[in-house]
Amino acid sequence: QVQLTESGGGTVQPGGSLRLSCRASVRSERTFRSYVMGWFRQASGKEREFVAAISHGGGSEYYADSVKGRFTIFRDNAQNTVYLQMNTLAPEDTAVYYCAASWRQRNLAGWSYMGNSDDSWGLGTQVVVSS
Repeated sequence: QVQLTESGGGTVQPGGSLRLSCRASVRSERTFRSYVMGWFRQASGKEREFVAAISHGGGSEYYADSVKGRFTIFRDNAQNTVYLQMNTLAPEDTAVYYCAASWRQRNLAGWSYMGNSDDSWGLGTQVVVSS
């Protein structure tokens, strides 16, 4: 079991940047490195959308086509934290961004299609891109 807390959201103009953070508090026998980590987002009136995922040690990344080349996911296992660096933000990036953790997920791309019943989720942090 892991509790996730996101931070770093806010309002930014188009073309700007934000860095989201997700700090994990691990309560089970597992360590933070036991979890594949990811970011999802949900815009108002739309379905939840996969954004990015990163492997246990941070050696592999997978991105949604809509953010590829603009967003970067990375993690600091010593700090139990995963980040999402968002550059060249556009109004369509406006959404609540959620951090997620999975101990059973192995294929990062597969996570973009189907989650797991015991995935852990943060409460989200709001990102608004507007002029």
